[in-house]
Amino acid sequence: MSAVASSQRRRSALGWTGIVGGLIVAGLAVAAIAGINTTPVRGLLDPESAGPEGSRALVEVLRDRGVEVIVARDRDAAVRALSEQEATLALGDTAPLDDADLTDLRDTATGTVLLEPRTRDLRLLVDGSTSAGFADAAAAPECAVTEAEISGEITPGEMFEPGAGTDACYPVGTGFGLVAAGSDATRVVAVDATALFVNEHLATDGHAALALNLLGATGAVVWYLPSIGDGSIAAAPTLGELTPPWVTPAMLLLASAALAAALWRGRRFGPLVTENLPVTVRAAETTEGRARLYAAAGDPGHALDQLRREALVRIGRVLGLGGADAAAIADAAAARLDADRARVRGILLDDVPRSDRDLVEAADRLREIERAVIRTVRPERKTP
Repeated sequence: MSAVASSQRRRSALGWTGIVGGLIVAGLAVAAIAGINTTPVRGLLDPESAGPEGSRALVEVLRDRGVEVIVARDRDAAVRALSEQEATLALGDTAPLDDADLTDLRDTATGTVLLEPRTRDLRLLVDGSTSAGFADAAAAPECAVTEAEISGEITPGEMFEPGAGTDACYPVGTGFGLVAAGSDATRVVAVDATALFVNEHLATDGHAALALNLLGATGAVVWYLPSIGDGSIAAAPTLGELTPPWVTPAMLLLASAALAAALWRGRRFGPLVTENLPVTVRAAETTEGRARLYAAAGDPGHALDQLRREALVRIGRVLGLGGADAAAIADAAAARLDADRARVRGILLDDVPRSDRDLVEAADRLREIERAVIRTVRPERKTP
């Protein structure tokens, strides 16, 4: 009888040991997940990213030249840094900011460089300039902007159409790779830094020289990447702010108990078996997804530019014009289709959508042009 009781006690002790061990494992898992979620993600033009799309190489070169680089990841930190000293503002994607935020930052800085200029930024800060397609051919400065003159050729990426009284450099076709407005402390320069100042392209042509000349003039740079919470308009309370503080610990405890029970009583499965699945992710899906994000942000012009960029690359590849600029590709497409040159240029380069409806119609016309060009070159191919 005592042997039976002793055996039951051992089984009970083993059961409780399993529960405690499961709770410990669950706690470690929760802590690991929390740590992963709080790790900052370094992305496009991030001054602390060493990846191909980061800009750490440029920051290190600036610092080697004695230029102080201050990284600001929220608006308050950027304004504070700009107020404490004369510094050039390197401004990333401005989607979270409103018009007043942009003008305040320009007025506080001693010169501003727009790294990812949106349609609104060009209109507001660069005297009504607009986007004018893309180019992947090298271009010479051909302008009176000193920083560009002494930097040499660049491969500009996004092109711009200058507004009245705006300085413009690096002409390719009908667009320019750099536009500048204002003077002295209020001067604003717009370039496509995603094609010039990222680690992958910094060593090409005169990209590094242009970056140093634009950003190193004052001896200090405030590199500001706006975050989603930087908007001036107060947002409604989030679900997390409305949730009582005791709810999260209670949910974690319940989840830990459930996981411990699953580990204790769950069925043990065999080893995992890997299987190669024939899955192909189309490159166009990435472009279309980014365009949808721009459309959701109320920037149909930038959304259409994303679609045009990929369409021009594909059309240029089909026509054997991989190294040509956007205007040349558009003209070649018009000639291939025996279509009106101005109409084809409008679809591929010039038309500016004013609303979501205009964006949808422009995207449809863009796809029709691409399909028509492909049919003339490869009639047997069925385009999606």
